[in-house]
Amino acid sequence: MRMWPNEKKNGTGLYRTRFAPILIAYMTLMFLSLMIKSAVAAADDEVRATFDRFVAAQNAHDIKAVESLLLGSPNFLWITRGTPIWGHDAALKRFTALYDGTWRLDPETSGLKITMVSEGVAQIYVPIIFTIGAAGQAAQQTKFLMNQVLIKTSDGWRVSSILPIPAPPQ
Repeated sequence: MRMWPNEKKNGTGLYRTRFAPILIAYMTLMFLSLMIKSAVAAADDEVRATFDRFVAAQNAHDIKAVESLLLGSPNFLWITRGTPIWGHDAALKRFTALYDGTWRLDPETSGLKITMVSEGVAQIYVPIIFTIGAAGQAAQQTKFLMNQVLIKTSDGWRVSSILPIPAPPQ
C-alpha cells in the first residue's frame, strides 16, 4: 500500500493535510453566516421597534415624538390622499392638522414585512387600518397597505418616506 509523504501508518496524516483546511473553511463560513444573520436580525428588531414607536406616537397625537422619528430632511416624502408632502416641516404641519380630528393607526402586525434594502436602509410593508375623521365629524375606517422606508442615522432609524396605498375592497 502506497503512503503519502506525511501520512502515518494509521492514516491521520492524510486527514490532517487534506481535510483539515476544508473543515476550517467550512466552519469559518458557518460562523460568518451566523454573524450576518444576527446582524440582520438586530436591524430588523430595531426597525420594528421604530415602527412601533411611530404608531404609538401617531395614536397619542404626540407631535414631538413623531418629529423625532421622521428624517429631518427636505427630501422626506409622505403621500397622503394622492398629494405628495415634501419635507419634515410640511409633514409635521399636516400631522398637527390631522390630530385636531380622529387619527388612529391599527397595523395588522401579523402581516408586517421588513426588507433590508441595503445596510442602513429598510423597507416596511404592513396592512393597516386608518381611523380618520375631521374634527366634529364621524370617523371612518379605511384599510391601507402601508409602505415606509427607514434610514439609519447616527441617532437611530428614521422614517424617510410614508407611502400608504388604499387596499382593494374585499
